[in-house]
Amino acid sequence: MPQTFNRADRISAELRRLVGTMVHEVVRDNALPSVSVSDVEASRELDSATVYVTALLSEQGPPAVKLLNGMAKDFRRELSRMMRLRRVPELRFKYDDSVDKGERIEQLLRADKERGPASE
Repeated sequence: MPQTFNRADRISAELRRLVGTMVHEVVRDNALPSVSVSDVEASRELDSATVYVTALLSEQGPPAVKLLNGMAKDFRRELSRMMRLRRVPELRFKYDDSVDKGERIEQLLRADKERGPASE
């Protein structure tokens, strides 16, 4: 039976767990905007990993991502102590706007439902 998860997928899952915890601690300790890690995608060569974050308030997302990218080297250093990898991937934080898009679509559908059926 073939493996369903390759090494990059397993490392992405572990990074999501560890970086999520680290981001939560940084947000709590430094009174940063409330963000959470939604996904991590490690490259196949494991030289970089994109960390997608979502914010409680969408306008707080981009400034929080900028702060997290500034702390990426510190996160990587801490991960090197926690993970048994020869080389920990370089972290790049990006804002995940899929939640914002979903909320926008939901608002449009609710507004359309309130207007009722289109008259012919």
